[in-house]
Amino acid sequence: MTPIFKNILAVLAGIVIGSIVNMGIIMISGSIIPPPEGADLTTEEGLKAAMHLFEPKHFIFPFLAHALGTLVGAFIAALIAANNQMRIAMGVGIFFLIGGIASIVMLPSPIWFTIADLAGAYIPMGYLGWRLAGAKK
Repeated sequence: MTPIFKNILAVLAGIVIGSIVNMGIIMISGSIIPPPEGADLTTEEGLKAAMHLFEPKHFIFPFLAHALGTLVGAFIAALIAANNQMRIAMGVGIFFLIGGIASIVMLPSPIWFTIADLAGAYIPMGYLGWRLAGAKK
């Protein structure tokens, strides 16, 4: 397998596995911290309409989903990559950061969550995923 093909596979695997982790956490979040009474979270419109009912506890699992999805994705990508592991892992972090920005544009959230999410869940987790993989630059 050529290094280029292996690196492309690493990025794709990191994105897919990171996305699975992200969605898995989001899917179980409602059973651990129930949504506000009367909130319809099945549609984007319902979520926007209910956003004012959310308390800080309701943002724990979205942050964890973003951070852990990115961490696992970057870790997997760094493990698989043939070379340039740090760049590959950070590329996965940037991919998820772009998704986080798109999410915040589509679904406005409190400013404190926006700052915490964008500053802490993507680039730092991409870097940490690379470090945990023990990969070289």
